[in-house]
Amino acid sequence: MKKAIIIGATSGIGKGLAKLLADNNYKIGLTGRRVELLNELKNENPNFYIKSFDINDTNVVGQKLDELTTELGGLDLLIISSGIGDINENLDFEIEKRTIDTNVLGFTCVADWTFNYLEKQKSGHLVAISSIGGLRGSRQAPAYNATKAYQINYLEGLRQKAKKLNTSIFVTDIRPGLVDTEMAKGEGLFWVMPVEKTVRQIYTYVTQRWRLIATILKRIPRPIYDKM
Repeated sequence: MKKAIIIGATSGIGKGLAKLLADNNYKIGLTGRRVELLNELKNENPNFYIKSFDINDTNVVGQKLDELTTELGGLDLLIISSGIGDINENLDFEIEKRTIDTNVLGFTCVADWTFNYLEKQKSGHLVAISSIGGLRGSRQAPAYNATKAYQINYLEGLRQKAKKLNTSIFVTDIRPGLVDTEMAKGEGLFWVMPVEKTVRQIYTYVTQRWRLIATILKRIPRPIYDKM
């Protein structure tokens, strides 16, 4: 039985992936801040193992992941599905800082622990849920798009490191569009994907229509994009 850890498994995409992996013969470690939600999940499946912690508390992340990996008996796959984002047109610094703390500092702490673990065993898979938003800036949520750009570039760096090591380590960057979760904020949202469909496509491959949007976004001239 393969072993996986999902960072941010109490809701949304992380929760959906947990259930899908369990259906595909994985033993899974689930993490999140809300212990009551983790306990609810644990009661659903004997192959769920839980560990409650906040990835912003970088002093304990490594210890908690060590403990969870020991309980699982190893690690083949780790999915980072923990992140936050808020509309912040008034540039409230506390909102920006909270976003950066989670999506940059917490993300990096988990990604580094995972890569170092996989490097020691010379195999394994790191997957992170970034966002199509990381391809361009956003006047409505500057920090969110910027932190997702950071994640995209950081994962590319880790992917280069893995290739250089010439081992069976894989790094995958999943960039969904809008998904019907707490993260989908604002008015006039379009092409909002149901969580269940998104999870199935992540497990296989990302939906083609958002690949098209990503291609278009990268090619829109800046003077036009700035007016959008």
